[in-house]
Amino acid sequence: MAETLTGVIERITFHNLDNGYCVLRVQARGHRDLVTVVGNLSQVIAGEFVEAVGEWQVDRQHGQQFKATELRTTPPHTASGIEKYLGSGLVKGVGPKYAAKIVEVFGERTLEVIDKAPTMLTQVKGIGPKRIELIRESWKQNQAVHKIMTFLQSFGIGTARAVRIYKQYGENAIEQVRQNPYRLSTDIWGVGFRTADELALKLGIPRDSPKRAQAAVRHILSEGSSNGHVGLPEAVVIEQTVALTQIAAERIAEAIEQLRTEDEIVRDTPVKAAGVRMVDDSIEEQPLLYLKPLFMAELGLARSLKVLREGGHPLPEVDMDKALAWVEKKMGIEFAERQREAVRQAVTNKVLVLTGGPGTGKTTIVRAIIDIFAAKNLKVGLCAPTGRAAKRLSESTGREAKTIHRLLEFDAGIGTFKRGKENPLELDLLVVDETSMLDVVLANQLLRAVPPWACLLLVGDRDQLPSVGAGSVLADVIDSGAIAVVRLTEVQRQASSSWIVRAAHAVNNGQEPESAPVGHGDFYFVEADEPEQVIDRIVAMVKARIPAKFGLDPFKDVQVLSPMNKSELGVANLNRVLQEALNPGRGPQNEVMRFGVTFRVGDKVIQMKNNYQREVFNGDIGRVLGIDAIDQLLTAEFDGRVVEYEFSDLDELQLAFTTSIHKSQGSEYPAVVIPLHGQHFIMLQRNLLYTAITRGRKLVAVVGSRKALWRAVNTSDQSRRFSLLKWRLQQPDATATRDANDPTA
Repeated sequence: MAETLTGVIERITFHNLDNGYCVLRVQARGHRDLVTVVGNLSQVIAGEFVEAVGEWQVDRQHGQQFKATELRTTPPHTASGIEKYLGSGLVKGVGPKYAAKIVEVFGERTLEVIDKAPTMLTQVKGIGPKRIELIRESWKQNQAVHKIMTFLQSFGIGTARAVRIYKQYGENAIEQVRQNPYRLSTDIWGVGFRTADELALKLGIPRDSPKRAQAAVRHILSEGSSNGHVGLPEAVVIEQTVALTQIAAERIAEAIEQLRTEDEIVRDTPVKAAGVRMVDDSIEEQPLLYLKPLFMAELGLARSLKVLREGGHPLPEVDMDKALAWVEKKMGIEFAERQREAVRQAVTNKVLVLTGGPGTGKTTIVRAIIDIFAAKNLKVGLCAPTGRAAKRLSESTGREAKTIHRLLEFDAGIGTFKRGKENPLELDLLVVDETSMLDVVLANQLLRAVPPWACLLLVGDRDQLPSVGAGSVLADVIDSGAIAVVRLTEVQRQASSSWIVRAAHAVNNGQEPESAPVGHGDFYFVEADEPEQVIDRIVAMVKARIPAKFGLDPFKDVQVLSPMNKSELGVANLNRVLQEALNPGRGPQNEVMRFGVTFRVGDKVIQMKNNYQREVFNGDIGRVLGIDAIDQLLTAEFDGRVVEYEFSDLDELQLAFTTSIHKSQGSEYPAVVIPLHGQHFIMLQRNLLYTAITRGRKLVAVVGSRKALWRAVNTSDQSRRFSLLKWRLQQPDATATRDANDPTA
């Protein structure tokens, strides 16, 4: 039989904002000790008065607890409850100390004062106008966010993004969401189509509504871009949208036409030009659908490459034999014939791709090319997609290298790059390292800013994983045959002694890598068949063995790279395990839990999306410097820059003791540890393992089963990314399309 329990929430043991599930410690009426209450609440704050309807149960692990089928909270009405309520971190600018001071002055009227007459807070010693404004704005936001949470919760929708919804739509958030809930999936990062669709259907939007069909088409194309596709075949889009929504194919086709009319998506069809061989026999004359920004990026990138490869070379006429002899003497080395060819090609071609695996001498050739340009007083710029890659490029060349975002001078005030077609970069040669990381959007932004007279040198390893974003820019440019390419294959003598280099090339050639003799190399395979064994060995390596033997810092120098996010040996679980091993909790003042992740001072973290305002980008790794519960701010350091995050934005961060191999692209670490197990079955592929191995500089340890290693080595990635970049580069005119609804095409 159901009972009713009432009392004051003393402590929140756990609260999942996605589904509302919470575990509360309550000072309940009629009970001397605190009792445990479990149930669901959209928002819960220590100090609130709670009324719970349910029954007592005995949990095998946690003992007696009150399991509530209904939970209701109301703001506290006693002075002690209000003090705990305000001191819980509810309001920015008010911690336990200020909460006590405010309640001492206003007592049980405190919440009414903050709500209706916040200027009266000047009566509290130490609170001035600036803090009052912070408190007033935070209180106002809390009231609005609570309404949004309650609204979403009433429809069974998780409320973790309520703050972001409020920031996007302001006071009219609920009204705007009611009018078109599908806008959540496009406007609010972290809210997917399924969540918006669930809400829309509960709000009464018909299942065959044109609004729903259009939102589903956008979602399928967006999901496609998340999986690396620039566009998708129209037949695939229709088929997947029908499967997702159960809307008839004819209605989906109508939705596509409406989206084309509104210029949100573009249809483009590759047409075989007379006398031009189709780049890829698998490309048939079938229409692809694009989200408009991706179409414009692909088209713009093809145009820019075509413009750059034409015209006169900025270098004056060079005697190649003398130039090669001069640069060899300057660098104190003798080039292999393929390396000489690379230098010759750079002097004669406006655009050149330099590709090859580890140890083949790409860096040496880049330095030689730079020296020749610099000797003729030409201006050289160097860049890479990530901060780590730019730093490594700078160290290897002795010249300043920037991230692409910093090179293009992003202006947060206007929300775009300062450098572009109207304000190009001032240089004669641009060297782009780690080009395999470039997606079509970033590549297009970069090439728009390269002046037409300049040379472009694209450096990268095409055998690595393609970019996290849409497209396979490096592979497509190479395969097009429209751009000069030099591929270095010979491992240079100085690199041939590295077991890491040997292992990488073995994997790339479909062979199992050989482990170095114990204590006499830099690549090791450590066999462990059970997941628990793998975890134990990884923890021991990262925490003790590698730091002791190699003198490396387990936070700064050692990186665990997992093939996938889920599973016991995935990124999420390994992060939890390594966090406890390397940075255990030291009290609530040093940590904050948001979006199912606990962040602690000292944690290694990774940025999960580009944030131009903060100037941190997808894949950047930093360390947590501080957590301020009063102002609700987490402070992290990224490559010497201090960045602040409001607690409501912490879904942009994840722990980074372990990262996915995909996220490691462009980075290099002194030591890399790679779990490899049957749990990773669907991700065990050659280019994935090859990419992971090539991330290590001094040490690489693969920990796992022989069977998983065999599968990874013997499985080549057969997946195809849909894009027409190769085809566009081969056409006489990059705009050659059949029916793209683009005014510039």
